[in-house]
Amino acid sequence: MDYQEEIKLIALKIKKLRQEKNLSVQDLAYLCDMERSSMSRIESGRINITIKTLCNISAALGIEPKELM
Repeated sequence: MDYQEEIKLIALKIKKLRQEKNLSVQDLAYLCDMERSSMSRIESGRINITIKTLCNISAALGIEPKELM
């Protein structure tokens, strides 16, 4: 599996967990202190996120970062 496929899988996990917690993209973006458009790009797998961003999203979702991997 190449890195682009991994990015897509992480993006799908983020979106699924956000939806399970009944959060909008705007809500999760707010919790992560980022723009809604940035969160949308993350969830669609269009950008490669940093470890820091992965940790921020994980914290906002109440999970460990490794759960997104």
